[in-house]
Amino acid sequence: MRFSMQDSIISNTGYMQHKIEIIISPEEAADNDAIKSIAAQKLDIAIDEISDVRIERKSIDARSREPKINLLISVFCGEKPTPLKADFNYHNVTNKQEVLIVGSGPAGLFAALRLIELGLKPIILERGKNISRRKRDIAAMIRGKTVHSESNYCYGEGGAGTFSDGKLYTRSNKRGNIYGILQRFHFHGAQDEILYEAHPHIGTDRLPEIVKNMSKTIVECGGEIYFDSKVDDIIISNKKVSGVKCANGNIYTANTVILAAGHSARDIYELLDRKNIQIQAKNFAVGVRVEHPQPLIDFIQYHRPTSRKFLPAASYTLTAQVQERGVYSFCMCPGGYIVPASTNVNEIVVNGMSSSRRHTAFANSGIVVETRIEDLKEFEQYENLCGLRFQQQIEKAAFDNGGGGQIAPAQRLTDFVNSKYSSSLPDCSYLIGLQSSPLHEWLPNTVSKRLQEAFMIFNKKKRGFLTGEALIVGVESRSSSPIRIPRNENMQHVDIEGLYVCGEGAGYSGGITSSAMDGEKCAEKIAEINSF
Repeated sequence: MRFSMQDSIISNTGYMQHKIEIIISPEEAADNDAIKSIAAQKLDIAIDEISDVRIERKSIDARSREPKINLLISVFCGEKPTPLKADFNYHNVTNKQEVLIVGSGPAGLFAALRLIELGLKPIILERGKNISRRKRDIAAMIRGKTVHSESNYCYGEGGAGTFSDGKLYTRSNKRGNIYGILQRFHFHGAQDEILYEAHPHIGTDRLPEIVKNMSKTIVECGGEIYFDSKVDDIIISNKKVSGVKCANGNIYTANTVILAAGHSARDIYELLDRKNIQIQAKNFAVGVRVEHPQPLIDFIQYHRPTSRKFLPAASYTLTAQVQERGVYSFCMCPGGYIVPASTNVNEIVVNGMSSSRRHTAFANSGIVVETRIEDLKEFEQYENLCGLRFQQQIEKAAFDNGGGGQIAPAQRLTDFVNSKYSSSLPDCSYLIGLQSSPLHEWLPNTVSKRLQEAFMIFNKKKRGFLTGEALIVGVESRSSSPIRIPRNENMQHVDIEGLYVCGEGAGYSGGITSSAMDGEKCAEKIAEINSF
């Protein structure tokens, strides 16, 4: 073990608190009594003087042969720590100024919660179903190998975030208050660990209940949420928004609308394009899901040939530059499983997720290739929709080369790299089933050739990564939006007054945390500009 910095303060109760950094073994980090003993040794005090310790930050350093745990802890002497749960000032906004929100994903939900704090009434219009009904549709999809176009892993209460892996790590420090986002998740039921883990993770088993708690807060405070309410028109007059119309015939009027529909709501892009509301093609990424046996990734990362006891399922991050394009891992899911993320019956899209325990026998990750607008000459006639059409073509190709329904095309990793057909496939976490398919033949060359070279580079970085025990599953095509909806510094559309755009669907974030921060910032701009 090693010690480093130490800070001591006298609390307002007159007792002493110490903040220290320690580097200890995984076994010691799993034992609270061991942490207390090490803290006492560091502070040169008796262990019975310590009334409690609280972890403030935790990370794993697996660079050496023996992994270590880095901890920043607060040591309390003579008192107990204050509760972790933050207190949010949620008002009753029943009769307050209304703001329409299109979409209930992380951007929409967090915008709604922040609006309530600011004294405004959110009205959320969600195209999909509530979580209970959505779960039944997803179960039916797994059994029947087909897709419900308005109730699936992407559409419904909480958006794609509800049944996502729940990773809350982001590098988007400049976007907003990351810790505030974590606190809001914690307030609504997330585990304490997300407040101090270096790479916080909730888990797909816990997220649905947390999302339901957020919806409950919104409704109890006077906000409104309407499911089965797909917005199919935005009402605009003299370049000012005045409301939206839903496919079910309902019309909602408001001079402030937040568009937070998510990157899979392609009909929104089509609507904006039809109405000559400015959108822009942007760079994005497409690729595949790669899945390895989790024990293999554990061995590569932790250097331990057998047990990883006291350590979590290992993850990895990989990047390479291939033919002037970035190739990188995306949404790595240790101890997870691959799921169908399609939104239409004639396409196959896959994604990954894991539960809070991360306990399956598999590790999967998206491996995607940077795709630039100049790479899409074949689709240039579609102008700002060129990237969207490219995505659709790849997803249709995956469907055509699958095994029918949502049975996904797959190939052994070594066979893909060597441009060989796989005569057999290893076990996989994808429950619907796989069809052996030569992905190297039907994926666009701009994608397949770069993936093949990148996998060889990754094997040099992580010896053993390129193996016949691993397989790739197609396709991972929605890691980012191919379209940006342009907005000004106030987060309003550059041409339409009162139309605010945020989140992944608008092209300004990627993942739960950055989308949530974008939604909160949008709410703050609305309150600031309109002075409600």
